[in-house]
Amino acid sequence: MTTDDSPTEPGDDPEESPTDRTREELRKTKERLGEGADRAVKGFDDNVVDLLAWLLDTETRARIYVYLRDNPHSTSDEVADGTGLYPSTVREALAELHDEDTVERGKRKAEGAGNNPYEYEAIAPSELVRTVVGDVQAELNAVFNLDRRLGGESPDGDTEPVQISVDGEDGESGDGEGGDDEASDGDEDGSDEDTDGDDADDDERAN
Repeated sequence: MTTDDSPTEPGDDPEESPTDRTREELRKTKERLGEGADRAVKGFDDNVVDLLAWLLDTETRARIYVYLRDNPHSTSDEVADGTGLYPSTVREALAELHDEDTVERGKRKAEGAGNNPYEYEAIAPSELVRTVVGDVQAELNAVFNLDRRLGGESPDGDTEPVQISVDGEDGESGDGEGGDDEASDGDEDGSDEDTDGDDADDDERAN
């Protein structure tokens, strides 16, 4: 008499209850959803890094910037561990980014007299955009005036039709002041109406 020792797939066990089979299917579904989410996050990260590489010149600097936005107050060794970049590459890039005011640094506070390393923090994305707006605006205006340049005309007469502005992070604009003015106008109108009503009452009493 022989026995079949081959393993059975989950759900193939005849003694397995419907509840157990349902739990197993739910577990598999969660695993598939998790894998799909990981792929989506990786795709998003790659797209962001590609865009920032255009702003920051290299993919290395872009990856460092993204890591520091997600992990502020990190040392160069922590950045290297988190990004998978060589420590020497990270140190060089951080020095350049600091010189360009793209990252800020300060000594890490620690007890004792040991060597306290620098910890870094990246500036806000809105500030990063402002640092390149001027260059982008100048390049677009140069394209706009291409025909003049090709015609041999002096750059001094170039027009600047492209004007780029960046609103603050809180989305402040001048619209708020207009709202206050409208409210004031409304109050004044209401006051006028009250005055007219008082005059009508006075006329009735006089009659």
